[in-house]
Amino acid sequence: MLDHSLLADLAADLPSAVRLQRLVRTLREGFRCGAVCLLRLQNDVLAPVAVDGLVREALGRRFEVARHPRLATILTRRRSTLFPPDSTLPDPYDGLVEQQPDEPLHVHDCMGISLHVEGEPWGVLTLDALVAGTFDEASRLLLERYALLVEAAVRVTRLEQEVRALRMARQGALTHAAPGEGGEILGHSAVLQRLLHELDVVAESDLPVLLSGETGVGKELFARRLHQRSRRCEQPLVQVNCAALPETLAESELFGHVKGAFSGATADRAGRFEAADGGTLFLDEVGELPLPIQAKLLRALQNGEVQRLGEDTPRRVDVRIIAATNRRLADGVRDGHFRADLYHRLSVYPVVIPPLRERGSDVLVLAGHFLEINRARLGVRSLRLAPAAETALLGYAWPGNVRELEHVVSRAAIKALGHGARRDDIVTLEPEWLDLPGGQAMTSLQEAAVEPEAAPSIEQPLRSQIASAQRRAIRSALSACGGNWASAARRLDVDPSNLHKLARRLGIK
Repeated sequence: MLDHSLLADLAADLPSAVRLQRLVRTLREGFRCGAVCLLRLQNDVLAPVAVDGLVREALGRRFEVARHPRLATILTRRRSTLFPPDSTLPDPYDGLVEQQPDEPLHVHDCMGISLHVEGEPWGVLTLDALVAGTFDEASRLLLERYALLVEAAVRVTRLEQEVRALRMARQGALTHAAPGEGGEILGHSAVLQRLLHELDVVAESDLPVLLSGETGVGKELFARRLHQRSRRCEQPLVQVNCAALPETLAESELFGHVKGAFSGATADRAGRFEAADGGTLFLDEVGELPLPIQAKLLRALQNGEVQRLGEDTPRRVDVRIIAATNRRLADGVRDGHFRADLYHRLSVYPVVIPPLRERGSDVLVLAGHFLEINRARLGVRSLRLAPAAETALLGYAWPGNVRELEHVVSRAAIKALGHGARRDDIVTLEPEWLDLPGGQAMTSLQEAAVEPEAAPSIEQPLRSQIASAQRRAIRSALSACGGNWASAARRLDVDPSNLHKLARRLGIK
C-alpha cells in the first residue's frame, strides 16, 4: 500500500513542494512514526525541504552537519542507519516533534538514509519516533527500498525546476541561478512567494528598483536576491549606507576623488560607482541623502557618467541601481526633502516589502532559524518554543519586523539559561521570557475573548487563563461563522492552519 501511494504521487502532476510534502506524510503514516523530515545538503548545511510531524518552526532550522553527529553519521553511509534508543548522540529534533503541550520529550527512535542524485550527495531523509522500539531491522531495510522512490521524486523535482528555468530563459527572464552567498530569505507565506516571483522576473530587466518597507524587513536580502538573479550576478554588488555618509564626504565616497582635491586627499581614489561598474550599486536608506548630493546622483544616473572630485574628465560607468528606504519618498518629495526627478529615476520599478505581521506563520519559520543559531551559539542540546510562546509570536505586531524577532529570540534564550535551564536538556522558551513590550504578546485570539460568564478565575495560572480565553474566542468565531473554519480564521485574523493546530491543542476538535 505504501509503495502504491508513493508511486502515485511520483506520477501525479503536482507542484514540486506539494509532491515532496505528500511524500513525507505518506512515509510517516506508513512507518507509524512521530516525524519524517527531508533535508537538502548545501555547503555542509542541511536545510529542511519538507517535514511532517515536526513543529512549524522546524522549517526555519539550518543544521550544520559538523554540529550534529547523527546527521553526519547518516551522510557518511550509503545504506540506512538505525540508531539504538539509548544512543548518546544528541538528536537534532529533540523537543521539535509535535506533541501535547508541556511534554518536550527526547526522541527515542531515529533512523535515516543519505540521498544521492546523479551520483552526488543530495541530502538525507530522517524518521523519528517518541516511543522506543518503533523501528527495527525490518524498518531499516524497508527504508532503503523506499529511499529509491524518494530519490526518484527528487530527480523529478530537479527536472521540473530545470525545465521551468529553461522556459523562463527562452522568454528572456531568469537566466542565472543564485549563488550561495548572502543571507537566505525564509518563509512560505503566499505574500512572500508572490514577492519573490516578482523579484525574479524584474531581476533580469536591468531596471532601477526601489525597495520600500519598514525597518527590519530585510531589504538588503531582497537587494542581494535581485543582484544574484540578474545578468550581472558575476559582477560586484556594492552597498552604500546613505544614512552613514557625512555630507562633506558623500560626493567623494560615491564618485571618487583625485590626489589633492581636498585636504587629506593624498592619493587618487575610485568611488562606489566605479567599484560597481558592470555590476549593481545598492543605495540603502537613499532617503537620507542631502539635497546637494541628490542633484549629483541624478546626473550620474541620467548620463551614466561620474566625475571624480578635482578631475575634469567624466568616466563612463555601467551600473544597475537598487535603492531602498523605510521612508515614504513621495511624502519627502511633497515636503521638499527629496528631489522629484531623482525619485522618479529611482522608482522605475517600485517594490514594497511586506512587514512581518502580514506574513502569517512565517514568523515561526524565522523563529526556528534564530533558535537553531542560538542553540549552537549557547551550546544548548535543544531549544524550542512553548506552545504559548508560539501563540504570542503569532499575535504580536512586530514593529521592528525580522530584526526585532531575532533579538527577541536571542534574548529569550539567554533568559532561559539565566533562570536555571540546563544546556544538556531540552530548553523550552516560555512566553514571559520573550519580553514583548506593552503587553502586545496577547494575541488577537485572546483579545477577542469577551464572554464574562466563562472567564477563568484570576487565581488560575496565566497559562490556564490564556487557554480559556482562546477556547472562548475560537468557539465564538465558529458560532458566528456557522462552523466554517476558514471564515473563523479570517475573523480572528490568524492563519487557518495555525487555528486548526491551536484548536487541537485546546481540545476543541
